[in-house]
Amino acid sequence: MGEAVEGKHPPLDVITIGRASVDLYGQQIGSRLEDITSFAKSVGGCPANISVGTARLGLRSALLTRVGDEQMGRFIREQLKREGVSVDGLKTDKERLTALVLLSVESEGVSPMIFYRSDCADMALAEEDIDEAFIASARSVVVTGTHFSRPNSDAAQRKAIHLMKAKGGKVVFDIDYRPNLWGLAGHAEGFERYVKSDRVSAQLKTVLPDCDLIVGTEEEIMIASGADDCLSALKTIRALSSATIVLKRGAKGCIVYDGPISDDLEDGIVGKGFPIEIYNVLGAGDAFMSGFLRGWLGGESFATAATWANACGAFAVSRLLCAPEYPTFDELQFFLKHGSKHLALRKDEAINHIHWATTRRRDIPSLMALACDHRVQLEDVAARVGADASRIPDFKVLTVKAAAKVAAGRDGYGMLIDEKYGRDAMFEFARHPFAWLGRPVELPGSRPLRFEFSQDIGSQLTEWPVDHCIKCLCFYHPDDPQALKVEQQQKLRALFEAARKVGRELLVEIIAGKHGKLDDTTIPRALEELYALGIKPDWWKLEPQASAGAWAKIEQVIVKNDPWCRGVVLLGLEAPQDELVAAFAATSNAPIVKGFAVGRTIFINAAEQWLAGKMSDDEAIADMAARFEQLTEAWLAARGRKAA
Repeated sequence: MGEAVEGKHPPLDVITIGRASVDLYGQQIGSRLEDITSFAKSVGGCPANISVGTARLGLRSALLTRVGDEQMGRFIREQLKREGVSVDGLKTDKERLTALVLLSVESEGVSPMIFYRSDCADMALAEEDIDEAFIASARSVVVTGTHFSRPNSDAAQRKAIHLMKAKGGKVVFDIDYRPNLWGLAGHAEGFERYVKSDRVSAQLKTVLPDCDLIVGTEEEIMIASGADDCLSALKTIRALSSATIVLKRGAKGCIVYDGPISDDLEDGIVGKGFPIEIYNVLGAGDAFMSGFLRGWLGGESFATAATWANACGAFAVSRLLCAPEYPTFDELQFFLKHGSKHLALRKDEAINHIHWATTRRRDIPSLMALACDHRVQLEDVAARVGADASRIPDFKVLTVKAAAKVAAGRDGYGMLIDEKYGRDAMFEFARHPFAWLGRPVELPGSRPLRFEFSQDIGSQLTEWPVDHCIKCLCFYHPDDPQALKVEQQQKLRALFEAARKVGRELLVEIIAGKHGKLDDTTIPRALEELYALGIKPDWWKLEPQASAGAWAKIEQVIVKNDPWCRGVVLLGLEAPQDELVAAFAATSNAPIVKGFAVGRTIFINAAEQWLAGKMSDDEAIADMAARFEQLTEAWLAARGRKAA
């Protein structure tokens, strides 16, 4: 994401101006908004959506607007950063709230929506928010219809247009007509697409002469021109502007007009649509604009830009949310090359996996994790030293403090913490800037695999923070009896499906050496079998291998089946530190190995001493921190790096 289009251009390709809201999408499909019981949250608003959509396609984009000084405003800011969108033009309004929109999918093409926008932050955008140097840093600006509905935001957009024209850049107009945002429909009529208004048409017609690209649906073309039919509207716009006009026609695709408008509506560059099941039409136009801009600003032909635009729109109508569902460039190119056997793209596993893997919340190129998700092992220690198991949660808090002491705010550090004894530890974890947290779901020692608290794993995962990674240990050997393998495979497949459904990353830990021979082909064969079932975890956690050849085979299997896999982390199995150092060295020529997640090697001594009352809190923290530090230094040395 955010990869710049090649060529010598200013720092930004496009600045979008206008609405920025938090969309709350009803998760019960086919329900009235009155009956919705849960909502999915995402960034919304036409220009905000376009800024995300273009960033995902490789353009350097920015959003220029205001958000409130509260949690929803910070959510928009943080999410834009994650998407690679510049927030240099995002202003914080300390007096007003961020806009909200409540939406549902009631039936095909019918999506009731309520705009909570009374005196909202983005509509307070004013001329003083438009910085000349910021506008000058871009090749183009996108102005949007709603922000011409008030004097202050109208003046702000016109100032941006003037500055962009003065520097020879491009002005794009997304007509983005919402009648009730112009006061032409009631609060309950947020989905209303068209109300004729001479006042609105007169206002928008004054924008047209300064535009280089004008994009709208048939209804939007008519409101921008004041005409009562599409052909007359196009001719009126052409009389006022030499801009390229793009007419969006939904499932029928689009038509691009780059010259005179004839009497034949089809007399333009026709971009055909893609056959697709319509799931939710909201946000499709913003996805369309994102695709068109990627082609238009990238120097592609109108036909190519139209194809990309229609394909992006197809993705949007086949999925529930707006911006989060827009395709990345890898995803778009895969679809254009291979197509899909599914009219409902959200059901295409290959495309969905690319979408998932290329829109992860953050990049984690390396990972050094202190694993303290052990349950049975710590129970055994407590029993051995005569300590009450109720003290285990307090010990786990100490492990977090030890890991935080080593990490010291640096990136690439993480932990594994369990639900049974680690709730307080997770709260402590959240107080520190770690890169990653994994949480186990397996019943310790189970073979065949069982989940710890309930076999209905999906219902548990919905309560997890979105950035917590599912970790599942499976004692799996490719030479296991077939019935055992099938049972474990089904369990892992169910977990994978649940992880994708609820939007959580998945780490699958495979230990084969305890139940069979471990040679250079064992783990590669195990991974091949799981990949054949469509199981594509974000991470693998694997036991140390005896040779570099084994790692080469493992890497080959992963890259062949899932080039987007985050990679492998090594497990420890209570191995002495010198053995782990040797295991690190064996991976030096295996880039797929990104780090380690080691526990007992680090904490077992402190656990025994602390639970026995022979070590203080500070001593336990210092002991674990020293051991964790030694392992991180050994790992970095094996990779030819030093601690920052």
